[in-house]
Amino acid sequence: MADETPVTLVYKRLAATGLPIHVDIYPPIPTPISSDNPPRLPAVVYFHGGGLTVGNRQSWFPTWLYKRVTAAGYAFVSADYQLLPPATGHDIVRDISDLLAFLVAGEYEDVNGNDVTRLVDEAPSRRLYFTIDPNAIAVAGSSAGGLCAYLAAMHCTAPRPCAVLSLYGMGGNFLTPHYLHLKTTPFFRGRDLLDPADPAFAPFLHPVCTALSPVSDVQLVYHGPEHAIPGYPAHPRMLLARLFLQLGTYLDYHTGTPGVSTALRAALQKGEEAEEEVTQILEKSGTLELFPQFSVSVGRWPPTMLCHGVKDSAVPVGESRHLAGILRRAGAEVEVLEFEGEEHSFDYAPGAEKRYGKEFDAVGRFLEKCFGKGNEE
Repeated sequence: MADETPVTLVYKRLAATGLPIHVDIYPPIPTPISSDNPPRLPAVVYFHGGGLTVGNRQSWFPTWLYKRVTAAGYAFVSADYQLLPPATGHDIVRDISDLLAFLVAGEYEDVNGNDVTRLVDEAPSRRLYFTIDPNAIAVAGSSAGGLCAYLAAMHCTAPRPCAVLSLYGMGGNFLTPHYLHLKTTPFFRGRDLLDPADPAFAPFLHPVCTALSPVSDVQLVYHGPEHAIPGYPAHPRMLLARLFLQLGTYLDYHTGTPGVSTALRAALQKGEEAEEEVTQILEKSGTLELFPQFSVSVGRWPPTMLCHGVKDSAVPVGESRHLAGILRRAGAEVEVLEFEGEEHSFDYAPGAEKRYGKEFDAVGRFLEKCFGKGNEE
């Protein structure tokens, strides 16, 4: 975890329920001193993984990235967002857009609903004053958080991200059997298939899942040593993304359109006509905007770094390779770092810093270069 205690703020409240959605802001180390003229700092805005179905801003915290960002004099920001279901990708896009607008607005609300005009740490030992540079915001994320970073690149204009960092990000290619086909044999790290009839999953499946209350913060909970499988996930949300992938219905929940997975499967069997029919399906359902592979615009997509383990079974490396090809054809700047023999979340494994410190440093240099370009605008 981080060496510093973050400033925790509410960046939005849902109008219908009043649900607060939080963001943690970590100052650089060393921190800026108190000043009447607060400095504008670059920031890395990070989105957590969890298949969009579970987790919070402290889940699977990327300590290696946090340390490099804050040591370089930048702010590190880790944010919650609404989770599937009942949220959809459309809700998450709104959360991401609201978050970036909030960060550069300079008017903040703390966890108690009080206005905070600057980023202020109330600890008596230090008070931090700084604002976030709207021209130097990089978006980053791991797994599903990588998809959030892509969605920011696609949809956020005020401010517009100056860089994208994806760590084995989802969404580089949604039109694959990984998302669309029913699995009948183990497919994720060799683990047994889940039982869709398990009563614990019932509230999260269509159509009843739409009655759930919105959530944006679900902590990771694991069974203790007394359980038949010690360390097994104790909250059904921790298994939801895997269940949706197993059923070949993940895109139904991401788009909020039950049946879209079935329609896409049928369309993809039509050979040369497939691409046109797929586009028509997504346009008709109003979901094309949730598919990064259809949203790379020449001159708009920021410089991007994609990091991926070659043996990833949760998000196949082909997703990053596919998106990289699309970006290059569009003339975007893209760098790809592939990690041979590595599975999903390899950067959290013991010894990752020792094995891949040089590659992690390359990520830091990529961000520094992008922040320099952003400040030139």
